[in-house]
Amino acid sequence: MTPALPPLTPVICGPTAGGKSDLAVALALRAREVWGCEAEIITADAFQVYRGMDIGTAKPTIEERRGVVHHLIDVCSTGILPVRKAEEHGHDAHATKMFTVDDWLTLARKKITEIRGRGALPIVVGGTHLYIKALLDGLFDGPEPDEALRAQLTAMDPAARRAELERIDPDAAARIHPNDIRRTVRALEVFRLTGKPISAHQKQWDQPAAGSEGALSAGSGSLRDQTHSTPISRSGLPKTVQEFRLIILDWESEALNRRINARVKQMMERGLLDEVRTLAEAGALVPGTQPAEALGYKQILFHLANPAQMPLEQAVEKIKIETRRFGKNQRTWLRRLRTTPGAITIPMPDTPQADAAARIEESLRPPGVRR
Repeated sequence: MTPALPPLTPVICGPTAGGKSDLAVALALRAREVWGCEAEIITADAFQVYRGMDIGTAKPTIEERRGVVHHLIDVCSTGILPVRKAEEHGHDAHATKMFTVDDWLTLARKKITEIRGRGALPIVVGGTHLYIKALLDGLFDGPEPDEALRAQLTAMDPAARRAELERIDPDAAARIHPNDIRRTVRALEVFRLTGKPISAHQKQWDQPAAGSEGALSAGSGSLRDQTHSTPISRSGLPKTVQEFRLIILDWESEALNRRINARVKQMMERGLLDEVRTLAEAGALVPGTQPAEALGYKQILFHLANPAQMPLEQAVEKIKIETRRFGKNQRTWLRRLRTTPGAITIPMPDTPQADAAARIEESLRPPGVRR
């Protein structure tokens, strides 16, 4: 008798270079063995969505995917590849603008529904905090974009725009790079439209996830029906696709830093320099846009534009330093996620991949069900 498809959708998160993608593939292959079903992976990475950004984002290769279907990779263009016609590519609505967390959340929810609808197990994996948090808790209710106001804010003197952000929202100013026009404009837009700093909205949203033990709502904020004990959500998603098991890969800094350094070295050997050069020559890495700010791409871009000021060796070292800093920040928010009901933490690298996949598989079974 074929076991029933587990009701919980695993969400694997961890720091950069922490082995998330390989573990997700191992879990997918285990699902075939244990439940006799296929599993499909939904990637939660803010830069793997861009076509052409492959090496620097550690996008899993066809070989590394080991026959497991991956979603939300290469769903929009940075400009290097021609936009396909709508009938040829279902995500072209996102090909001419920067990809947002709302775009990702919409597509991720749709994929979860579709995957479960065909009797397969969805596995979410990634290290983009905002994507994971949005999936578990929904997005905070920010104001709709005001194009006229955005145009006005974009046209402001950069120094004046930055000064206003620092004055009205110091917390946001501390997080947003001075050259990040898009996020600066959004922060100012939210304040002018609501009278409340965007950081205050986000703090209100960034609370421990609600839900029963072992289950979290994927809706736009968890609700609990007055007459039912089952969590419900504004999303209207079926109950079978709104429950998650959060898996956190826990790394000590020293071990993680060694992996980060090795990954950067491998990226350079695989051709990151040529990848960035090709993208830049195609006009795909526009200064101030999200793709141009990605770790690795930003530093190589600066090297290409200023080789005397930043030799390649220095650029590579800067990538390592910035990536290690990013990994440290990720580990900080991952520690906060441990309070999520039902979350399990897997110590790395002490836990072999097969054992980690087995532990996740066991955690997905309904109470009282044994293999």
